[in-house]
Amino acid sequence: MCVQPIGPWPTVATGCPLRCPAVDTGRVDVSAPTLSNLRARLGSSLFSRVAGPDGPENRARIHGAPGPRWFGPDRPIRTVHGDASMFIGGLRALLLQSLHPLAMAAVAAHSGYRGDPWGRLQRTSTFLAVTTYGPARDAQAAVDRVRSVHDRVRGSTAAGEQYRAADPHLLGWVHIAEVDSFLRAHQRYGDQPLDDTGCDGYVADAAEVATALGVVDPPRDQAELAEQLSAYRKELRATREAREAARFILLNPPLPLVARPPYAVLAANAVAALPLWARLPLGLPYVPGFEETGVRLAGHALTKAIRWAMKPADGSPVRQA
Repeated sequence: MCVQPIGPWPTVATGCPLRCPAVDTGRVDVSAPTLSNLRARLGSSLFSRVAGPDGPENRARIHGAPGPRWFGPDRPIRTVHGDASMFIGGLRALLLQSLHPLAMAAVAAHSGYRGDPWGRLQRTSTFLAVTTYGPARDAQAAVDRVRSVHDRVRGSTAAGEQYRAADPHLLGWVHIAEVDSFLRAHQRYGDQPLDDTGCDGYVADAAEVATALGVVDPPRDQAELAEQLSAYRKELRATREAREAARFILLNPPLPLVARPPYAVLAANAVAALPLWARLPLGLPYVPGFEETGVRLAGHALTKAIRWAMKPADGSPVRQA
């Protein structure tokens, strides 16, 4: 779907700062200048980090250019991809995707995720925003660029297994891992959790982008999503590359010291949202009780703070693209 994980496949890895969601940030009093300035600084810092130097220009085009969109304003994909819960869902997606050895081999060999993680995040965030909110012609152009990259990425694992980034089967795994992660994170931490119909609608919306990227028969409701996840499990295992990627994502992110504590909260909630069958092979901890209390409460607090920081203080619609 929409965010290049740590590899050549699009997989969303954080929220979409280029979106324009209609979200309620809660009853936060921003009348004091100091609080308003703090929100402006935090929002600007988050936006520049995730959207990159071309963020303002991309935002203006995505939301301001005329023309039809792939998804109307009432579609569930806009609700999910416009929420701060995507920061947690994106991290969960990367960890889950790494369990497929062919996908992880391609990531390790071709993505350069260690050398330019912020650049990859910014490109991924823009892809997510364009396909979710942008003009249809721009969304198709973004998909065409990704497919062109996929066509050139191929190789073999240390065991001699061949992989191709354009392989519909691998694309299918990347897609369902990310859709499951985004939806679960949204239902747990989102400002506007969806009902069952909305959840099915989100899976169906995401399938439209997946089909454009080359996925064959992506799931179109929650039941199909669960069925396909189960079918892939026999192919999954934690390779050395997967465990190294997990350590990099969770323990060694390229962040200043001041940003490490909030990132640790995001990472802890991403791990807590994984099923046991996914976290144990990666050597990730399981702390029952504390995960459902302290970790989840901290996750809710942080996503609410991000939501507050990235909404304009004057109450105008969010244009963070």
